[in-house]
Amino acid sequence: MEFCQRCGALIVMKDDKAVCASCGHKTGKILKIKSSEKMNKMESVAVIKHDDDTQPIVDMKCPKCKNNKCYFWTQQTRAADESETKFFKCVKCKHSWRAYR
Repeated sequence: MEFCQRCGALIVMKDDKAVCASCGHKTGKILKIKSSEKMNKMESVAVIKHDDDTQPIVDMKCPKCKNNKCYFWTQQTRAADESETKFFKCVKCKHSWRAYR
């Protein structure tokens, strides 16, 4: 993002040239990549599957199969000023549930 040297307003592209949106001052810069090409070059984000082997195991009874071992993790699911939610997953049957603090 660039700003005008004269008035400080935002520089926009008009007819492949950089122009101030407020005062119309031309900077002389030429746009080399069209905006549609920029959209095609968006960064990709890696999605990593949650691996249960890395979660801590605690003694907690599964409500489904009554097994006494489960994984747990915490996640912020509400506003930042509220406490996080604790999620549990049974080691045996993989049933998941949550507990609010």
